[in-house]
Amino acid sequence: MLKVCDVDVDIEASRILRKVTLEAAPGELVCLIGRNGAGKTTTLRTVMGYRRPAAGTITLGGETIAGLPTHAIAARGVGYAPEESGVFGDLTVAENIELATWTRPGGRPAAERVARAYDVFPRLRGFAARGGTQLSGGERKMLSIARALALDPTLLLLDEPFEGLSPAIIPQLGESIAAIARLGPAILLAESNLHHVPVYATRLYVIERGEIVFAGRPEELRRRPDLARIIGQAL
Repeated sequence: MLKVCDVDVDIEASRILRKVTLEAAPGELVCLIGRNGAGKTTTLRTVMGYRRPAAGTITLGGETIAGLPTHAIAARGVGYAPEESGVFGDLTVAENIELATWTRPGGRPAAERVARAYDVFPRLRGFAARGGTQLSGGERKMLSIARALALDPTLLLLDEPFEGLSPAIIPQLGESIAAIARLGPAILLAESNLHHVPVYATRLYVIERGEIVFAGRPEELRRRPDLARIIGQAL
């Protein structure tokens, strides 16, 4: 579904990403792991069209999307839940979710998409009339992902979905992401804490200083103690 090949990204004359190559297939949960500042968010934002690659290619289902405006990439089925959630505080929970159905017209009926978002995040159903600013941090994370899911994505980008959440809510959010994976989209999840990587992740990439330094299955990473220093935590 998603193929990123040899992508370089420059920000203010500094090279932030160097030859980044990764891919995510339908039904896969692929994790991009690295310290803060390693290039995870820049990678996701480049796929989403917020950054234009200086070199390399990005394709979605065989179609080149590098260089397209963000709204055109979203219309092709790429959902994005940013680290800071990006919930619209002056809209209700229901309006935040419904907004995504306008972004990508066609496909599944809007009502079906909204219902599926609530099925994955049933806690939000009781908050449908509540404003975005009236939610806890964990609830805003859920709403951000539910809104991206209502786009009916073929590719879902999740930036640090567990960051800043209480230990009590992390398993619940992890179960919801697993439910999304079973629906079939490709998922690319950026994470700085290896211990937050879901056990059902199919492949991992480790990024350091804008370069991919490891690509493989989770069990292969645990056989690489040399990567503990790069990630900054025990494997």
